[in-house]
Amino acid sequence: MADAASQVLLGSGLTILSQPLMYVKVLIQVGYEPLPPTIGRNIFGRQVCQLPGLFCYAQHIASIDGRRGLFTGLTPRLCSGVLGTVVHGKVLQHYQECDKGEELGPGNVQKEVSSSFDRVIKETTREMIARSAATLITHPFHVITLRSMVQFIGRESKYCGLCDSMVTIYQEEGILGFFAGLVPRLLGDIISLWLCNSLAYLVNTYALDSGVSTMNEMKSYSQAVTGFFASMLTYPFVLVSNLMAVNNCGLAGGSPPFAPIYTSWLDCWCSLQKEGNMSRGNSLFFRKVPFGKTYCCDLRMLI
Repeated sequence: MADAASQVLLGSGLTILSQPLMYVKVLIQVGYEPLPPTIGRNIFGRQVCQLPGLFCYAQHIASIDGRRGLFTGLTPRLCSGVLGTVVHGKVLQHYQECDKGEELGPGNVQKEVSSSFDRVIKETTREMIARSAATLITHPFHVITLRSMVQFIGRESKYCGLCDSMVTIYQEEGILGFFAGLVPRLLGDIISLWLCNSLAYLVNTYALDSGVSTMNEMKSYSQAVTGFFASMLTYPFVLVSNLMAVNNCGLAGGSPPFAPIYTSWLDCWCSLQKEGNMSRGNSLFFRKVPFGKTYCCDLRMLI
């Protein structure tokens, strides 16, 4: 119990600290660029035309809504984080209790120790089920979080309170509205998890020398590196999921003329791929202007 409480507290603290970063990231993902490009330097020192980074973007939001405005959507995101942590922990705890029951069961013959690869598959499958259950239950809060953030574009107040937002979504879109963008999000999580654990297993088994004294540290580093690599590869799923969560929901930031209406998440994927925007919002620094792309600085110019 204390373990779960500490995880919830730590997760909530990290959520609060990272809220301004996510707010900026979501607005960039939907294609909102309120500030004009500037001349800057890339990591090699060359002069390039680039879009404002995280701090300039956050300063722009704070100049309009104040510093408190940077924490828009925090309440549903905290609810999502707390509920997700509890559900994830409960599912894994259930599997642990099942394992203990099998070990202590009457007449149970001790099984041979499974190979490390079988153990990776078993643990990854359980983690996948736990994460999927948490994602499924918390996705409605994720949708509300995204929509409350995207309101900034059209200066709306449609999704303000948690309960009011739930009523609005149910009245306008029904139950399915709470799960907009769920499929690509689930697919991205599952692919990322299997890719990360598979790569980590291959690196730890075949690339690292088991005789090294710092073997445990090396394995933890390899897990972090493969996790980062997997998240980079599956980022398009995150982008498509977030776009579908706000698409055609009655907000200016998710409707024409600012954004097209997608018939499905596959339609959204194909459209982004055709435009070359599959990595939009992936970087919050050194943001170069896409070739042949013109951003509108004010939504009113589009109307």
